[in-house]
Amino acid sequence: MKSVAETPDWSKLPVPVDDGAMRHLTGARMASVRLRATDGNMVDLSTLPGRAVVYAYPRTASRDVPSPEGWDMIPGARGCTPQSCAFRDHFAELKALGVACLFGLSTQDSEYQREAAQRLHLPFDILSDERLALTRAMNFPTFGVSGMTLLKRFTLIIDRGVVERVFYPVFPPDRNATDVIDWLSHQRQP
Repeated sequence: MKSVAETPDWSKLPVPVDDGAMRHLTGARMASVRLRATDGNMVDLSTLPGRAVVYAYPRTASRDVPSPEGWDMIPGARGCTPQSCAFRDHFAELKALGVACLFGLSTQDSEYQREAAQRLHLPFDILSDERLALTRAMNFPTFGVSGMTLLKRFTLIIDRGVVERVFYPVFPPDRNATDVIDWLSHQRQP
């Protein structure tokens, strides 16, 4: 049975603004960095054949670890679980549109991510950039809170190692999967 994600009232949360932090990525080749996936394998996004979708998010909450104080007031911070669940729910549709690989990406360690992937019944892996190697190599936007360096929320469509499309900022997060589907659907038309 699928886990139900609590969807916040997005109108009560601050909306992230496009600060230009991702403009350099469209057309860029992904850096060759190996990241641990929740299945234990190492993944290098620069070497994947075909089209991949990678959605980055700050952090998933845990039943045992509360969100940092003031979390909901950080623009774009809230919504990791609804975003992941939306990609889970649209997984088959994304595959039908030619997505060979779908990954979540955060700076949390693989063990923490594995718990979230199992709890949310995700049919895809989450990649850990806990050492910030890919984040630094690609100059991904981050923010700091409670001693953690976290990714701002964005989504990349990567085709054979090259960034084809960037979604940034992403808000509300639970609509990100359908935004990606809409874009992919229009790319398939002559």
